[in-house]
Amino acid sequence: MKTLEELKAIREKMQSQVSMREEDHARTRVLVGMATCGIASGARPVLNKLSTLVQENNMTDRFSVTQTGCIGLCQYEPIVEILEPGKEKVTYIKMNTEKAEEVYKEHLIGGHILENYTLGSADIK
Repeated sequence: MKTLEELKAIREKMQSQVSMREEDHARTRVLVGMATCGIASGARPVLNKLSTLVQENNMTDRFSVTQTGCIGLCQYEPIVEILEPGKEKVTYIKMNTEKAEEVYKEHLIGGHILENYTLGSADIK
């Protein structure tokens, strides 16, 4: 049986996760493709990594991390889209947890797009 304090701590943690997923177009939105192909390609650990980084670094006021459905580019999954207010969307492809951490540090925090991970770097024919 959990104590009242433990239950309150669990409630606060879950509320912060839910509020982080709410739509707020003033913040930078980080969307992770979580359709069947994304999940099969490893999108869940990527989503969890980005969510954890934002929460642990107290950045929920700047970034909202949410999952989305099919992005339509199955061969490039896992996909992460970054939508910053007033800027063009950046689509990162073939993500993993290491790349997600790099995108967090370099793009979200540092403001530098990692071109070699974007859809633009793909050899599309």
